[in-house]
Amino acid sequence: MILADYFKSQRDATWDFALQSGVKHGVIRLPEDENFNITEKSHWQTVYKNFIDFGITPLVIEPMPNALHDHIKAGDEKRDECIEKVIKMFPLMRDFGIDSICFNWMAHIGWLRTSSNYPERGGATVTEFKMSDFKPTGKKITADELWQNYEYFIKTVIPEAEKYGVKLALHPDDPPVPRLGEVERIMISRSNIRKAVYDICPSDSLGITMCQANYFIMGEDLEDTIREFAKKIYLVHFRNTKGEPNRFRETFHDNGAIDMAELMKIYVKYGVDVPIRVDHVPTLLGEKSTLAGYDALGRLFAIGYLKGIIEATEKGVEK
Repeated sequence: MILADYFKSQRDATWDFALQSGVKHGVIRLPEDENFNITEKSHWQTVYKNFIDFGITPLVIEPMPNALHDHIKAGDEKRDECIEKVIKMFPLMRDFGIDSICFNWMAHIGWLRTSSNYPERGGATVTEFKMSDFKPTGKKITADELWQNYEYFIKTVIPEAEKYGVKLALHPDDPPVPRLGEVERIMISRSNIRKAVYDICPSDSLGITMCQANYFIMGEDLEDTIREFAKKIYLVHFRNTKGEPNRFRETFHDNGAIDMAELMKIYVKYGVDVPIRVDHVPTLLGEKSTLAGYDALGRLFAIGYLKGIIEATEKGVEK
């Protein structure tokens, strides 16, 4: 596995903590302001150089820029214009050695939690989703519309991605529930993900982000899921959790329902060797949260824990 971390485009403490923890590769978020032109190579060069000069090699783009992706998922009047810009990203990604992009199909409502202060070990807090606390938002969209929009997008961009050796990694819906108010969701089960990446447009340029906690919350068997999608896993989100689709919470990475050390052995067993990054970390006691799940101090424990499991697994040490 390739130890990576998630980096915003502007340097903050997470950059330093990751480098100090031994991370050398990045899953990076592109700038999201009017000064960044996503089709302009010189703008990409500036972002890339900032990471390289710091000591981090970008490997994956995450997310697909929302300013484009939101219109594409909704299938609105800006869809085709935005798809064209996504396609123009591919040769730029190739030029800078960035071969994957993580995308999702959550229209109108992205990943969602109803609370960010669920108590965890030692006074830390984590995020929680509780359907009974959800307040409906977002325009109406049906599952049929989502599938139609997905098929249109994938069949348009995958031939172009193939030309440049770019891989699209589909992230499951989070939470994996069939609807949130009037917003329906489709990437909520292994069978639907199978349809999305195998049936609609079979290609080596189309695979998945293995967000392991999401598949666990769905009720899927993780080993069987990894076995089935092994050759389609292009990015792993290392995350632990407890609960079920209508009510679940994050945990410390060693304090959830998933046996993380055993899961790493399963990735190795099925030949999964891709970038892996920690996800949805606790907010530690005394830390001022800027974005629950992505705060700086919580990443230190998570990265160290992940790094230790990778090294132990690679050296054949039994847990």
